[in-house]
Amino acid sequence: MRILASVVILIAMALPCSAQTVLKSEPLALAPYEVAFVQDASCPIGRVLKVTGAIRGLHRKRVCVVLSSEVVLSSEQASLATATP
Repeated sequence: MRILASVVILIAMALPCSAQTVLKSEPLALAPYEVAFVQDASCPIGRVLKVTGAIRGLHRKRVCVVLSSEVVLSSEQASLATATP
């Protein structure tokens, strides 16, 4: 029973660490339907560029979206001391 409880707690702590990061520049290679968040001057303050990869022959989709709590800036480090449930 203790093992099951410790596994559940470990999984609950690992979920916040799976947040997306904000990149400084758009990646050259992006798989189809893969999403990358980019902080650049093309979007207003408080928004990031959401780039979605496309299949061969089509253009990537680029949309400015509001920076949410799920997106973690790449300069910030995740810490268990500051994590909230």
